[in-house]
Amino acid sequence: MSTTEPLYSRTDSALGTFAIRPLDPFSDAELLHGWVTHPKAAFWMMQDASLPDVEREYMKIAAAEHHDAFIGLHEGRPAFLMERYDPSKLELVGLYDAQPGDVGMHFLVAPSDTPLHGFTRAVITTVMAALFADPEIRRVVVEPDVNNTAVHALNEAVGFVADGPVQKPEKEALLSFCTREQFETATGLTGATV
Repeated sequence: MSTTEPLYSRTDSALGTFAIRPLDPFSDAELLHGWVTHPKAAFWMMQDASLPDVEREYMKIAAAEHHDAFIGLHEGRPAFLMERYDPSKLELVGLYDAQPGDVGMHFLVAPSDTPLHGFTRAVITTVMAALFADPEIRRVVVEPDVNNTAVHALNEAVGFVADGPVQKPEKEALLSFCTREQFETATGLTGATV
C-alpha cells in the first residue's frame, strides 16, 4: 500500500481533518528524528538517537509481526506518530492478564512553534477512533511513565481508567485500560466514525 494513502481519517469540528497513513522507515526517518529527539519528547526515551538509530528502530518495527507504526496527518501535513502493538507479545508480557481484543498504543505529537488549543486531545481521539475502527479491538492498553501527568490527563479524557503502576525494564509505568464503551462514553464517538 502507498504510504500516502490514508488508512483512517476523521474530521474534528474545531480543528479539521486528521488522518493516519503507514509509516515508511526510510522516507519518514528524518521527520521522526526531529520529533523523537525534541526536548518535549523526553518520555519517548530517544533524546540521544541519531538519524540512523531512528531509521533502524522504525525498520525493526516495520519488520515486526506484532508492532506497527503510522504517521498521523493534520490537514494533510505530518503532525503525530502512532504505534500499535500486541501487549500479549510485546511491552507488557507477564505484567497483566492480556485479553482477546487487547491492543497496546503509543502516540507522540510533533513539536510545534504555534500550538493549537485542543490539538493533542484531538490527536489521541483520532488514534483511539482509528484503533476501535477495527471490530476485533475491544480494549486499548497503555503504559506511560508514571511521571507523565500530562498524558495521564489526556488518557482519562478519552476514557482510560488507571489500573496501577507496573515496573518495566526502562520505567515505572501507569498501566491503564480503555474499552470501546468507555471511549464512546467519554468522547461521544464510535470507533467506526470516519
